[in-house]
Amino acid sequence: MRYIGVDVGKRRCQACVMDGEGAVLDKFPFDNTGEGIRRLLEQIGGENCKAVLESTGNLWLRIYESLEGHGVEVKLANPYRTKAIASARIKTDKLSARILAHLLRADLIAECYVAPPETRRVNALLRQRASLVRMRTMVKNRVHSLLDRYGYRPRWRDAFGVAGMRWLKGLEMDPVDRCILDTHLRHMECLNGEVGVLDSRIASHAMESEDALLLMTMTGIDYYGAMLIAGEIGEIQRFPSPKRFVSWIGLCPSLHQSGSSTHLGRMKKDSNRRVRWMLVQAARSASRTDPRMRQLYERIASRQGDAKAVIRVANKMATIIWHMLTKRQPYKQMKEELYRSKLKRMARIAG
Repeated sequence: MRYIGVDVGKRRCQACVMDGEGAVLDKFPFDNTGEGIRRLLEQIGGENCKAVLESTGNLWLRIYESLEGHGVEVKLANPYRTKAIASARIKTDKLSARILAHLLRADLIAECYVAPPETRRVNALLRQRASLVRMRTMVKNRVHSLLDRYGYRPRWRDAFGVAGMRWLKGLEMDPVDRCILDTHLRHMECLNGEVGVLDSRIASHAMESEDALLLMTMTGIDYYGAMLIAGEIGEIQRFPSPKRFVSWIGLCPSLHQSGSSTHLGRMKKDSNRRVRWMLVQAARSASRTDPRMRQLYERIASRQGDAKAVIRVANKMATIIWHMLTKRQPYKQMKEELYRSKLKRMARIAG
């Protein structure tokens, strides 16, 4: 068996090939391009090989898929948990590749979860939509800033709806500011159109996803939230308990224990920020409309305030989601009428 450690870079990567005894058989650099990856595959062959890549942004993905398609068993190393590399005082590409190969040989790789190809494609759609929504929010904030300069106050709750956009296009302003506002409004219309296209694709995938349909039975989670949560989870079986699942999301405090002293710190940072964000949004909705969650929210909010109460509701929802996906059961307090409304809206958006 040969063990291959690959230190991934934006332009250049370093590979180290090692045998079962820890002797280095080969080490060489290669370009992170199609031609460079072909050279890597030619030099390592494909039989009796295991490889490990260091997770670096999304630079590892093309190499990972190429090795996987070549019949090589591949692992993705978490650089934060691979302490031999993260805490090294001297770090070079050659040294990193060699250490990765040693850790792989000793079966000591702190592995990152890699979703199946189809799930990765759907996740790319979800993340692109989130990126466009952030851009749209930025444009809205700039429009509000411009309106504040003139003291304009919209009469509508949504200043960017049909009536609000008509009102914005008719406002009197300095010619330069009018030009800037028109630019923002055109940008807004373009972003709305692109978000709509992605929504249609995401809703179509949600209609075919058993996990998404199951998650939609919970109050506060629509098709987009259900697809985001299901896509980021991948396989619920990789979380042996609800506590592990909640910890992965980052909805529990960090714990520092020494002897008989225990200290609960801030919320965990090394967690899945996308699922945490979505569950916090869902918790705010559920704390208003779900009697069970509202009771929990009010009990915590009366003693510790709104922010901690919302996190506690999100924590509870995460625990319930683990049981729902593990046991393949819908939410026990599901509102039939609300669920049918979600399905109808999802089908309409999917076209």
